[in-house]
Amino acid sequence: MCSNFEPIKRNSLQWVKTHFDCDLPDSPWREEAYPTYPAPFIYLNDGKPKCELAQFGLIPSWAADKGKFGLKTYNARSETVHEKPSYRKAWKESRFGLVIVEGFYEPNWETGKAVRWRIKRADDQPLAIASIWERFIDYDTGEIIFSFSMLTVNADVDPIMNHFHKPADEKRSVVVLTEQQYLPWLEAKSSEAPSFLNLAPEGYLTSEPAPKILIKSII
Repeated sequence: MCSNFEPIKRNSLQWVKTHFDCDLPDSPWREEAYPTYPAPFIYLNDGKPKCELAQFGLIPSWAADKGKFGLKTYNARSETVHEKPSYRKAWKESRFGLVIVEGFYEPNWETGKAVRWRIKRADDQPLAIASIWERFIDYDTGEIIFSFSMLTVNADVDPIMNHFHKPADEKRSVVVLTEQQYLPWLEAKSSEAPSFLNLAPEGYLTSEPAPKILIKSII
């Protein structure tokens, strides 16, 4: 599971150009993203990678409350993504993309209370998380709604990701792809996609405590 991440920074533009031959969006985005926040997202447009801001939390065109729907669709379980009403159209139509991040956050409960930890690539390069996406025009407002959900897999045996969430909860991980998988994932058909939905290779990720620091104002 992942509900909080650090989107790629603008100073990582060259990394994006090297791997996808495209630019980052012109519009600004926040340093940390939560469900319903926009973040840079890679998808294929006319067969070529393109990066635009997309909302974290997939919104199907039939959603009644489009402003809040993404609060419950930011992660999609790989085991059921093909059948859940919110996700199955995007999956069937092979709308596969990548949210590109500097790192993501998970709660570690091993001290008895939740402590936020940051997970990132061991070599400090940006990482890409396999996702599905929807894009449509809301005819009530004329707005183009572009949104995504991160795909997740079981992480009970993963040496990094099995430390997060409450002890009784199933351990889950977002699907972190290696650089050799980026373009094949974007080009994959739904019948091919399950072969990509695995845990990160051993040693690819590292983690560290990153608690939120509350700053009290002094009067």
